[in-house]
Amino acid sequence: MTTVSTEIVRTLERLDVEYLFGYPGGRAIELLEALAESTIEVVRPRDEREASVMAEMHGRLHRKPGVLTGQGPWIGSIGAIGQLEARLGSSPMVVLTEASERGEYSTLAPYQQARGDYGGFALPKILDGITKEWWFPRTAKETLRTTQLAFKHATAGRPGPTAVILDGDAVTAEIPETDEPPTLWPPEEQVRNWESCPTGSDVERAAEHLATADRPVIVAGNGVHAAGAYDELEAVAERYEAVVTTSYLGKSTIAETHSLAAGVIGSFGHEGANRAVSEADTLLVVGCRLNPMDTNWGSESFVRPDEQTIIHADIDSRNAGWVYPADVGLIGDAKRSLSALDRAAEAYAPSNDWARERARDARESFRVSECKSDDEPIKPQRAVAAIDELVDENTLVTADSGNNRFWLLNYLKTPARRTYFGSGGVGGMGWAGPAAVSAAITTDRDVVAVAGDGGFTMTMTCVETAVEYGVAPTFVVLNDTSLGMVRQMDDSIPGVEFHDTDFVRVAEGFGAEGTCVRSPANLDGTLATAKAADVPTVVDIRIDPDEEMAEKLQSSFYESVGGLHE
Repeated sequence: MTTVSTEIVRTLERLDVEYLFGYPGGRAIELLEALAESTIEVVRPRDEREASVMAEMHGRLHRKPGVLTGQGPWIGSIGAIGQLEARLGSSPMVVLTEASERGEYSTLAPYQQARGDYGGFALPKILDGITKEWWFPRTAKETLRTTQLAFKHATAGRPGPTAVILDGDAVTAEIPETDEPPTLWPPEEQVRNWESCPTGSDVERAAEHLATADRPVIVAGNGVHAAGAYDELEAVAERYEAVVTTSYLGKSTIAETHSLAAGVIGSFGHEGANRAVSEADTLLVVGCRLNPMDTNWGSESFVRPDEQTIIHADIDSRNAGWVYPADVGLIGDAKRSLSALDRAAEAYAPSNDWARERARDARESFRVSECKSDDEPIKPQRAVAAIDELVDENTLVTADSGNNRFWLLNYLKTPARRTYFGSGGVGGMGWAGPAAVSAAITTDRDVVAVAGDGGFTMTMTCVETAVEYGVAPTFVVLNDTSLGMVRQMDDSIPGVEFHDTDFVRVAEGFGAEGTCVRSPANLDGTLATAKAADVPTVVDIRIDPDEEMAEKLQSSFYESVGGLHE
């Protein structure tokens, strides 16, 4: 006979899990003990928050569940950040946690007890609010079955996080060798999912609209990333001669150097991309829910359902036509929907003289005069232009929340597909650093994390994790010694100015390298040296705190509805 914890590890191995991100504590310790002899690599950062981001990034990057473990009170609190990002950003993720039960003592003035009885707190209620599905199994077979179901549900339909709360007694229980009902099926069979695809009649209607359009435009969202539908997106764009714009989370679904790429739409997106959407007579929205930032907060002159034909492709029928009435809904996996549109084009001869010229003009939004500025302090546009020169087709960029993300969205022209990942599901600060470490550990790619000084400081212990695991991401801090986006909304708000932290000494204290850049003359060389280093390097770039992000980047459509809603 074997214990449940040993069989959970065997299940993970049979499901080809390579990494587990977590922190020892509570009854999760039994699971980690069982991993001691496994080929699965345990990545233990400095806390559960960073572990949750690393697991979320793994799921997003590799399109298979990132696995997170840890003690229930901390998985349900500081570890919620990665789960929230996974839930709203559609990243597959499996959480294996516990309720810190104390057996017969669980109802006696309990300490850390999280099953929901009087005196403790209810971890199930927390997980119910932030995961797709959760289970609290009580027996050996229930535990193994729900672990399998967690992997199945994490990738079924729209991906997201699932959770299993391990019972204190069940996780150490022995599994009888006799196979009494109900049968426990092999994990490879139990986790299987099937792709959905749109109906033939809907595909025909959508293809006809696209083929006869004079000004077709595609809005590609995170669903294209989730489905890995990059070839299919390009094929449809080229077949129908359609301009390709992206949402914030859809950035790098197409190389932004492509002749049909126009950039990122939205309130702080590219003016050229926004105008292309507004000028379209037919819009194909793929894997994008069209949140308020994407739609310029509902600007009436941006998307006009009464004047434009809208085709909305989404894996969830509730999302198609959610924000704007759709003329055609294509319900299914983005790869399958785009493939069907590609095949359907064979019945037509779509062409227009508008798309490539319009996309070329739109791409002019990627550069402004400040990108070449020699001013000190360094203009953020100049800093991002230097990052843009640094990034090649094999480099991954992770972007934090705040002003830094919007500067990146506008002036980093991604040279290849799937090279940019940003915090934009729930949009929490402190995401970029741990996400970069996760990517560096699980790939052989160069990785550059970009954050403001506020977001970087939240999770800068991830630099030490990079040192410990022998990877060398580059951490770029766009430093204005403040909570820049909030300060620029209203500088009378208390708490927006930060102490001037010496990030060079911090990096060196972690065993990494650090350097501070104050002049544009030193910017390009310093970044190149940092990227080439074989140890993690923090580059503290002192940017101009008075360069107003909203004033410089807000689109004309966003301005028309009154500006800063963030």
